[in-house]
Amino acid sequence: MDRLMRWIGIGIVIFIAAPLVIVVPMSFSTAASLQFPPPGFSFGYYVQYFNDPTWLRPTFNSLFIGAMTTILTMALVVPATFALVRHKFWGKGVANLMMMMPMAVPHIVMAVGYYSYFGSLRLVHSHLGVVLAHTCLSVPITFLVLSANLKGFDRTLERAARSLGATPRQTFWYITLPILRPGLMISALFAFIQSFDETVVAIFISGRDAETLPRRMFDSIRQEADPVIAVISTLLFLAVFLGLIAPHVLRMVRRSLVRVPLPKPKKMAAQHREAA
Repeated sequence: MDRLMRWIGIGIVIFIAAPLVIVVPMSFSTAASLQFPPPGFSFGYYVQYFNDPTWLRPTFNSLFIGAMTTILTMALVVPATFALVRHKFWGKGVANLMMMMPMAVPHIVMAVGYYSYFGSLRLVHSHLGVVLAHTCLSVPITFLVLSANLKGFDRTLERAARSLGATPRQTFWYITLPILRPGLMISALFAFIQSFDETVVAIFISGRDAETLPRRMFDSIRQEADPVIAVISTLLFLAVFLGLIAPHVLRMVRRSLVRVPLPKPKKMAAQHREAA
């Protein structure tokens, strides 16, 4: 049974890693279109990506829109989560339902609604329109992550701080915020990823000036199958990989620094006498 489960796990890993085996070599290809196996290897498409404004502009747009979406989402979700988790009020169930609604509705339906509504406000084909639309889509997942962390929070720590004379602001800054910091960081990360990867709404809302990277990739694969898509995919895989191993590397560095033996006081005194 253990051997069977091991082979099943290996098969799942191979299935998940298969796109890497195909995409990464194609990013170094010399072919004029997406072709596997590549006829030759070159860095030409990497040079093309980093020197082509039609690819760099959507990349910067996605990073900017993702950052603004993260800030706006956290500014809305954090107080809303505290209110819905810690307080009881009339209409709380409806408020919870509205927070989760964008996750239940298909993105194509919401994209049509955003296009019609933002069109009347002249927000279509603008950065602000894309940020507002992506914020609505990022709220549910951010709310789920943060509410799960807040429900497991031990409020006796806050009561102890208040009983010792701390003000509500000091209690939040020195007690609540440090404990919830991992959950806040994960929530912000999910909000950014949701915005950076979103394609359907961006196709309807973003225009030439606010074009996002997923939309640019979609248009490219639909029209010409530009191999630069493989370059972008490889760079995104690399960014995810570095993000996954970075905490482990930092942990290993910290452990190595802790294990460095400090010189004993007697040995240090002897060294000072010899130097004198």
